[in-house]
Amino acid sequence: MAASRATLPDGRWHFQHGPIDLVIGAEGEAAAVADAHAAAWQRFLPLLGELVAELPALRRPVGADCPVQGPVARRMWSACAPHRAVYLTPMAAVAGSVAQEVVACYDRPGIHRAWVNNGGDIALHLAPGAQVRVGLVADVGRFGIEEMAQAGVHGIATDGQFTVDAALPVRGIATSGWRGRSFSLGIADSVTVLARTAAEADACATLVANAVNIDDARIQRRPACDLKDDSDLGRLPVTAEVPPLGADAVRRALAAGLQEAWRLHDAGHLWAAALVCQGRLVVAQNARAAQPAPSLPAGPAALRVGSVFA
Repeated sequence: MAASRATLPDGRWHFQHGPIDLVIGAEGEAAAVADAHAAAWQRFLPLLGELVAELPALRRPVGADCPVQGPVARRMWSACAPHRAVYLTPMAAVAGSVAQEVVACYDRPGIHRAWVNNGGDIALHLAPGAQVRVGLVADVGRFGIEEMAQAGVHGIATDGQFTVDAALPVRGIATSGWRGRSFSLGIADSVTVLARTAAEADACATLVANAVNIDDARIQRRPACDLKDDSDLGRLPVTAEVPPLGADAVRRALAAGLQEAWRLHDAGHLWAAALVCQGRLVVAQNARAAQPAPSLPAGPAALRVGSVFA
């Protein structure tokens, strides 16, 4: 399948090639924006081929030495390398790393702000004084895969929003969880992470989502390779189904995830994280406050990064 691009009704661009699906927005001087879009498309065209060429190495656990050569592949490895004490492959940072590569095309004079949304993993460019509001969507379980793809293109109503200002050390946002596009070892409906870069956010979201977990015989887990034969997780048991759990079980699972979020925060890997499990939300943020939010809508509550708004 060849790479494709199309403009959306609101002026954003949609780039798609195989599993890579980007929605891109930019604001600034018209000529600068047009040049940046053209540069982003030229950089996008070879990206999938570059990653496929190094895929065997990218599916192996991160070791002491970087085995890959491409700029996106090396970014994936670098984002995951600080966490190699646990089983983690560079694929944990692929979506964020791709978004980060493309958003670099907008870091030029005349661009006020830009964002690249790769299926919910977002890379930002913010000139001094700029800011973006990012929408969060609850209960993404009500959407199928195709509907979620269309939501990324056309936009959907959000259940909440937060603002990222240029003064913050945040240029990346990523979400992970057992209900998402990738496998998870934990039971979080979602974990959304804000970090310095999209690649770092992607890796940290994976780690925190894996940590939102408890032992419960009712939780169905299966070897990742049984669910997807080319999974980078091999025979690691990943979460396949989570039944309704009691309030104490959910609290313990979130507490375990929150502990991991604070560990990553204190090590300088993330700025903030929002953890959701079965209608309960806890937040780790730079002010060192973790607090339960008001109850989310009934049913499986998945907090997902949506489109970037004004």
